[in-house]
Amino acid sequence: MKNNDRLGISLFLIPTIVIFISFFLVPVISVFITSFADWNGLTEFSFVGLDNYIRLFTYDNTFWVASKNLLLWCLITIFFHVPFGGVVAYILYKNPFGGKFVRVVYMIPNIIAASAWAIMYRFIFNNDFGVINNFIRAIGFEDFSVNWFYDPDTAFIAVTFTWVFFSIVNTLLILAALQAIPKEIHEAAQIDGATEWETATKIDIPLIKPALSTCMILSLAGIITQFEVIFLTTRGGPGNKTYNLALMLYDGIMSNDYGYANAVAVLMIILGISILIISNKLFGVNKEEA
Repeated sequence: MKNNDRLGISLFLIPTIVIFISFFLVPVISVFITSFADWNGLTEFSFVGLDNYIRLFTYDNTFWVASKNLLLWCLITIFFHVPFGGVVAYILYKNPFGGKFVRVVYMIPNIIAASAWAIMYRFIFNNDFGVINNFIRAIGFEDFSVNWFYDPDTAFIAVTFTWVFFSIVNTLLILAALQAIPKEIHEAAQIDGATEWETATKIDIPLIKPALSTCMILSLAGIITQFEVIFLTTRGGPGNKTYNLALMLYDGIMSNDYGYANAVAVLMIILGISILIISNKLFGVNKEEA
């Protein structure tokens, strides 16, 4: 590469580097530093060492409730949400009748703002005039009455239903990866007598591992940072049944306890990075081909 080319590339990179440092790196470093401080967001902060983290792991029971909820949602994401998006993608990949219409309809929930979608679900799960309860009553359970978002036994299920079936991002990523597989590979498999199942499990899935890894990372990161839907439907209740780390962060900010809130934020960042590393390891992403 010529020196003039290097200079030109460097000049183009400077604005990106400045923006990255100013709007991402500096704020992240600030979050890490202030997580070791007692700070209300206005006055000068004083360092308290690991006090915020000790309080988080030892004295705050809501942290363990939020962690349990997060673990359950992550398991649902891994074993249902992403696989469901993959199954839909594979069906669309086979180009069935009405596939384009299904793709458009399936995308609608994802182009609606999360806040608007949360409000819609409050009506869908409403006890008196909601679609769910009226349908159950219509099929013979006239006395059925459940306040889905306000009943401790059903709140977690109701919140989960607001997102678990809407996996269009995963579907589009996996569908694009499937469509990028050369047709010659499938033709060769057919000549060798491979069944549909063998083609899917031994050719398609191995070849779309990077897309699957990306879907897993995006979905799990979305679960860790999920806020709008939970806040607008249950606010973490009833009895912390739907409480999560994002709500802990919000509560810390609203209490002007920024040091503690940033300790929660650091934990969320670490979880996100861990998911990235583990997912890439499990799916063999970035491994050099032998």
